Amino acid sequence: MTWQDYITTDSAVLAGKPVVRGTRLAVDFVLGLLADGWSQQQLLENYPQLSGDALRAVFAYAAEVTHDEALHLMSRGAA
Repeated sequence: MTWQDYITTDSAVLAGKPVVRGTRLAVDFVLGLLADGWSQQQLLENYPQLSGDALRAVFAYAAEVTHDEALHLMSRGAA
């Protein structure tokens, strides 16, 4: 499995954001739910169009696109 099998972009769907193929579930939306504390089980139950493989593809996609990115942390309130 590669993330390319499950993640796609289309300018006609969510303004070209990466989405899980065959859905309108954006990668950043799925990651946001996980960041908010949703479990894999909750995601799969609430979004039956997702599969375990699709969810792993979301992680693989995120890992690849952030692999060479530099993160510059700023404290809250810094301008």
